[in-house]
Parts: sequence; C-alpha cells; structure tokens
Amino acid sequence: MMDQLSPTGRFERILLATDGSEFSLGAERVAIEMCVKGGASLTVTTSVLSSPEFDTMGAADAMAQKEAEAEANLNRVEAMAIQAGVACTKVIRYGDDPYKDILAESEHINADLIVVGRRGRRGLARLMLGDATLKVISMAKCSVMVVPKAAQMWQNRLLLATDGSRSSDAAAVAAGRIAHCCAAPITVLSVEVPGHSAERQAEARQIVQRVARLLKEGGIEAEPLVERGETHHVVLDAAREKGCDLIVMGSHGRTSMGRLLLGSNSERVIGKAECPVMVVKG
Repeated sequence: MMDQLSPTGRFERILLATDGSEFSLGAERVAIEMCVKGGASLTVTTSVLSSPEFDTMGAADAMAQKEAEAEANLNRVEAMAIQAGVACTKVIRYGDDPYKDILAESEHINADLIVVGRRGRRGLARLMLGDATLKVISMAKCSVMVVPKAAQMWQNRLLLATDGSRSSDAAAVAAGRIAHCCAAPITVLSVEVPGHSAERQAEARQIVQRVARLLKEGGIEAEPLVERGETHHVVLDAAREKGCDLIVMGSHGRTSMGRLLLGSNSERVIGKAECPVMVVKG
C-alpha cells in the first residue's frame, strides 16, 4: 500500500482513437479538453480495415474511398483541437482489427492514456462492453478511458473506487493528478462485499480513510465513503448520488472491486455509467 502520492500519475501523451461515428464524439471532446487542462500532447488515430473484397476488381477505388473518409475524420478532429489551442498528430493505421491498431499506436508513441468512445447498445447488451474495447483495456500497457457519446469534460466531482491494491493505489495517484488539474473534489469509495469476513469489512474503512488522507495531504478535497452491496451497483449508485462525472478504477485488485475483465462487474460499470470511466494500470 502506498504511503504517499507520487508524481507518476501524469498524462503527458494522450492517444485518441476515433472511428468518426457519433459514438466517438464524447471521447473526442474529453481527450481534447484533457490536453487543454493538463498540457498533454494529442495523437488522434483511426483505422482503415483491410478486406478480402479488396483483392477483387475495384479494390483500389474502394481503398481510396476508405482512406479519404479516414483523412476527413482526422481533419475534423484536428480542427476541433486547433480551435481549443491543442496541436495534434494524425495517424491512419491499416489492419484487420481496430483494437490491434490502437494498441500498436499506443506503444509507438508510448501513450500514457488511451481515450475511446463507448458504442451504443440496448437492453441486456448495454450491460456489457464490446470485444474490441475489452481487448484494448485488457492488453494496453497504459491506462484507458471509455467515454459515452454524450459525456463532457468533468467539472463536478470524481469517484475513485479503491480496494487498497497496488492497481487501486495507481488509480488514486491518477485521480489526484486529474483532480489537481481540474480543481475537482474526489469521493473515495470502498465496497463492503456481502460474504466477506468482518476483518475484510473493517479493512474497507481503513483503506478509504488512508487514501482520503493522502489526497488531502496533496491539497485535494477528498471525502471517504464505504457502502455495502454488489460492486457494480454500489459504484454506479455512488457516482449518481454524489454527482460524479468521472469514475476512476484500478485495472486489477484484491477483491471484486478490481477484477477488471475477469467478470461482469467492471464491464457493467463501464457499460452503464453516464460519465467517462478511467481504468488505470499500475
């Protein structure tokens, strides 16, 4: 467990992955505004997917059309960035799966954060994330932020979900850095999971008090909160009730709070949250 906040939570190189659809609009806004607030550099990338049909007659024309659409998409985002005072690098990648292109570009620029949009779904499908997004979160070496299409840059309050694990400590550092840049308070949440021992339940309170204290020592307004219930319900309810417009979580943890990609809890948080969700690697 950390005993101080380090400066390693900085986001200096942000990679925005966009497909030009309405579902990327929130990610585009948030990525650009993060660069404005934090002074980060921005790389925006999109994919031109190869297809077996390009081996047939007319392949050159079809590829040229896809490239033109990709270039127009990047130019549109670049214009938004320039208007906000942010210089950006545009990259078109070619491949057979967008997630591979996103991961390759993130490693190429040594990104600190990947920002992606969240696809729209209905009914039960809305509870779960798409395969590509899951692969990016699971396989990326850096942190990943998933942004709903209607989301804006946070300005009210951050929700930090923690279980005291190393990954959650990294999330605390990242949340502290973001809160400092945006002058936003943080609600530090830990979940008492039904069925856990009395010792583990007591530990949840110790964890939030410790993290909140360290954030306060860093000059950040932090409120500890412990709730009992199913992890994804508790996180979503707390974010809504506290008016949080960014959720920050670690990528792995000691309890169901942090077992991202190993179950449905994290997928449901990211898939149902009304605000952006940042998954921090550490």
